[in-house]
Amino acid sequence: MKNVTHWIAGAPAGGSGRTSEIFNPATGEVSGHVHLASAAEVDAAVAAASAAYPAWRDSSLVKRSQVMFRFRELMHAHRDELAALVSEEHGKVRSDALGEVLRGLEVVEFACGIPHLLKGGFSEGVSTRVDSYSIRQPLGVVAGITPFNFPAMVPMWMFPIAIAAGNAFVLKPSERDPSASLLMAALWKEAGLPDGVFGVVQGDKVAVDRLLDHPDVRAVSFVGSTPVARYVYETGTARGKRVQALGGAKNHMLVLPDADLDLVADAAVSAGFGSAGERCMAISVVLAVDPIGDDLVDRIVSRVAALTVGPGDDPASEMGPLVTGAHRDKVASYLDLGVAEGAKLVVDGRGTPVRGGTTAADTPGFWLGPTVLDHVPAGSRVHREEIFGPVLSIVRVSSYEEGLELINGGEFGNGTAVFTNDGGAARRFQNEVEVGMVGINVPIPVPMAFYSFGGWKASLFGDTHVHGTEGVHFYTRGKVVTSRWLDPGHGGVNLGFPTGR
Repeated sequence: MKNVTHWIAGAPAGGSGRTSEIFNPATGEVSGHVHLASAAEVDAAVAAASAAYPAWRDSSLVKRSQVMFRFRELMHAHRDELAALVSEEHGKVRSDALGEVLRGLEVVEFACGIPHLLKGGFSEGVSTRVDSYSIRQPLGVVAGITPFNFPAMVPMWMFPIAIAAGNAFVLKPSERDPSASLLMAALWKEAGLPDGVFGVVQGDKVAVDRLLDHPDVRAVSFVGSTPVARYVYETGTARGKRVQALGGAKNHMLVLPDADLDLVADAAVSAGFGSAGERCMAISVVLAVDPIGDDLVDRIVSRVAALTVGPGDDPASEMGPLVTGAHRDKVASYLDLGVAEGAKLVVDGRGTPVRGGTTAADTPGFWLGPTVLDHVPAGSRVHREEIFGPVLSIVRVSSYEEGLELINGGEFGNGTAVFTNDGGAARRFQNEVEVGMVGINVPIPVPMAFYSFGGWKASLFGDTHVHGTEGVHFYTRGKVVTSRWLDPGHGGVNLGFPTGR
């Protein structure tokens, strides 16, 4: 049985005695224990990071980029091992876990270009023999608090850029699937990163609160639910920290009557049920504009019936279990709620066959198959609330305008998509929709690493998104230098106000 510890000052570090169970979601069995950090252990990780920071900050951009390139190569070499850890503890199928690792690696590759990303500006002769130039410098010790649904990718949204920019980074991963964090820490050490520049504290709210309160932590990045994102943002900023906190989502796909319905059905099933719906960019609501609703639902149902649900290590599996039993039960409760609110349950995931078992409801483990609710009333709880599981809601709307109004009237603004063959309608949608990431005939519009990820409204607390240019700016601060080097013939006192002439 595995025993997952912290990583402090370049080595595994034991725990205070408090532990939490790690489960195999496919069987429901306990597969190990993870140590939960005390405030003192968080302090030790921050102290190690603080001690390592000055030398790392002062290292050359060439040296930092060399370490980044070595880390990138090691991550590629160990990608299957990392994906296996993700699959074992989260439950997602191996291909999905590998895709997560590779998308995270795109940010590592982006950060390898840090010498270019940190270039400033220079203006010669802004005044007589005076030059001005801008530079960006690291903040110091920064922290990342990351969710269970992407235990490899989301940390890689944060720490590559933070470390490449010259900061020291302390990661607090989810205690539900913590092992990936230790493998990445070991690879950092092998890549030549100085001890202490990257640390890991496993834990729960005790660790989170200490990171938010610690005076030496200058910035905090967070991804998780909206209530916790709001808490992290308000608590961190009240203590003078820079905070970016990404919250929840309720992503809508607006389908116009001219869309290719086979393409739409493929996209809705892929985006709704990949990673068992446990992702903030999942499409959870399809807005079907009259008169295509019945035809589209039939196509979606036929595709759902062909999906294979099973353990993550089974190559035939296309969708795995949910992460915990409690989360599975919460998601399943929305099925009966939806019916009570007036929706029609056209696919009940509790009866889905599971490879190696019987139905989802009767197989050991945390199973719930793909579920489709049709005729979901607009404004109902099933329509509005983030379910974070394999439940796809179909809401019928009469027009583009009605669909847009439902999207813009929602609490969240993370991702959305429109499916149409009308370029004018697509351009109008991208302009009018109040959402941070928009797909046009693309169901999951997660940007590439050189753009930034983040939503609007209750999906983001803070001013900057993660990775891309905004990520570089979040982990650095600007400084403008004005310099004058006197030539041998200059001198004398002048008490007049400088005019720049």
